Amino acid sequence: MKYKNRFLTLAAVLLVSCSVEPLNEPAVTEEVQEQMSEKICNTSRNAIKGTLIAKFNEDAIPYIEEAASLATKSGGVATRSGILSVDEVFARLDVKSFERIFPAIDEFEENTRAAGLHRWYQVTFDESQNLDEAAKLLANIAEISTIQFSTPRYKTFSGEAIPLTETVPAPATKGIVKADFNDPDLYMQWHYINNADMAVSSEAKVGADINVVDVWKETGGDNSVIVAIVDEGVKYTHPDLAANMWTNPSPSEEYDNQDIHGWNFVDNCPISWDKKTTNAYGQESTDSGHGTHVAGTVAAVNNNGIGVAGVAGGTGKGDGVKLMSCQVFSAGMSSTDVSVSKAIKYAADHGAVILQCSYGSERSEVSSPREYKTHAPLEREALDYFMSPEYNRNKILDGGVAIYAAGNEGLSHSNFPGGYEDCISVTAIAPDFLPANYTNYGGGCNIAAPGGETSGHTGGEKAGILSTLVSEVNGGDYGYMQGTSMACPHVSGVAALGLSYALQHDIKLTREEFIAKLLTSVNDLESKLDGNKVSVGGMNLEEYKGKMGTGLIDAYQLIMQIEGTPCLKIGTDRLESVSLTQFFGAGAEYLTYTGVTVSDVDMDKLSMPTRPVMENGQLKIRCNRPGVAHIKVTAIAGGSKPGSETIMGGMVISKEFAVIARDNGASNGGWL
Repeated sequence: MKYKNRFLTLAAVLLVSCSVEPLNEPAVTEEVQEQMSEKICNTSRNAIKGTLIAKFNEDAIPYIEEAASLATKSGGVATRSGILSVDEVFARLDVKSFERIFPAIDEFEENTRAAGLHRWYQVTFDESQNLDEAAKLLANIAEISTIQFSTPRYKTFSGEAIPLTETVPAPATKGIVKADFNDPDLYMQWHYINNADMAVSSEAKVGADINVVDVWKETGGDNSVIVAIVDEGVKYTHPDLAANMWTNPSPSEEYDNQDIHGWNFVDNCPISWDKKTTNAYGQESTDSGHGTHVAGTVAAVNNNGIGVAGVAGGTGKGDGVKLMSCQVFSAGMSSTDVSVSKAIKYAADHGAVILQCSYGSERSEVSSPREYKTHAPLEREALDYFMSPEYNRNKILDGGVAIYAAGNEGLSHSNFPGGYEDCISVTAIAPDFLPANYTNYGGGCNIAAPGGETSGHTGGEKAGILSTLVSEVNGGDYGYMQGTSMACPHVSGVAALGLSYALQHDIKLTREEFIAKLLTSVNDLESKLDGNKVSVGGMNLEEYKGKMGTGLIDAYQLIMQIEGTPCLKIGTDRLESVSLTQFFGAGAEYLTYTGVTVSDVDMDKLSMPTRPVMENGQLKIRCNRPGVAHIKVTAIAGGSKPGSETIMGGMVISKEFAVIARDNGASNGGWL
């Protein structure tokens, strides 16, 4: 057997830990040096001191697990592997702990092993040790296939939370678009309903929102859809969140049976949201309310008579999507790739279909998917596990959908992991329908959503994103933040609504089909990216052309795409001519059209001065107000008159369309 002479008894393990003296780094050949370099997948720049991540070969695992079992039975913490070549290095490093990164939980262990995630271990030692030398020592061990420096992860929001401290009088434009919900501060959430309210910004533009109001008439979210919030801990007792928190049906012994609404993967304890720490210099750090704010955008409870609304927070009938708190930030500190990888796998194992991630890496040498795959294999494998149809335990899609904030550094590419090609990366716009001054853009960015912009607007913080906060930290239950962190949960919420609608109507979609519909359910941004925007330092908008993703997310378009109803995008305040050749065939201009049907209610809602008509295969329509409506176009196929017993005529055919009226429509209309 390969490791027969390398396995140690517990006594031998203890002997090695006591008797092996630190040695100078051994001399190695050039060939061995090259092999070692190939094993070390990233650099120690900004890496966590005293920690290394190692992936072991499969043949070594039985010996490692037996040594760990012996250490546990003796009441201690594993510090040795049970393999002589490994433990000689561990002794030299004075290893304090050696543990498997993804815990062995019976219910999930088969999948864990099938995915190879059981081979990842974290090695911790004194922080005074030189990380690069430690990595080289471990890389020289044949039983180890990969060495990774553990690197920080950061929240992607810009600025601090600003509590909601006053009740703003209802704006004059409030009545233009109404929601049926009774949440008192909903009208201040311009990111859902933007009526160019001057209280938000003198530059606010009608329609710079996610177009969700009419979706709420179809679905508010389904309890079967679980969204994992990979962030600070979510305050699950918050009065506007409690009813929509996921509850674990089978808490795990590995987490002391306390992973009720999720788990704190930073401190390895139940979820927290108001923890404070003080460093050696007396500086205090505390949570910011970030995770709770993000969660509120996804699914604050709707129509409950208090606070704000969430994108997929239900209709007040207990029907919102569920929020799972996968905590990776605590007490204001950065996170690590180990914590987020654990959280991602937990979400997959417990049935989350959407991974809401408003975190990312600090700007670094990683600027392409290839580099990300090479530099962060632990996190990448966890993400692949989440997105895999083999391992993700949700019952809605064949795999999970990972949605990330693009980042706030103003870089011309997405941050990572969002830039990984299988993840969705979200850029941010302000209430002026233009890129926010902080947003990343360019390569790897897939779609845009409202992220707010509290500087440079007359409304100040009101131009930010209003959502739930932590009263113990922020001084109130509600308030404003800005960042791609705030844009990201809008897309997660819209995705959750789309999946809820499909589920409720028994519409089957693959993961790829759903993502394609999500990323094409957008309104145009490109036509607005001309000239300059006066913001922090000024912005040349042409630099953003073609780089903000497919466009601004539109919830109503997603529902219509899932339903199979084509959407006609109509610009406001002008007569549009929309070709229907796509729907009635190449000979559409020669058909006889018998009418266009639209209700009086929809005409009034979109302020149509006259009823739409068909001319030469084109729909003539004018909408003076943004909104959505349904129309039906009827034609005769095969003649100028309908056929009957006495007339050799054609067949009457009808097509239903959803009209999306926005002030950014193409001059010749459009369809989706």
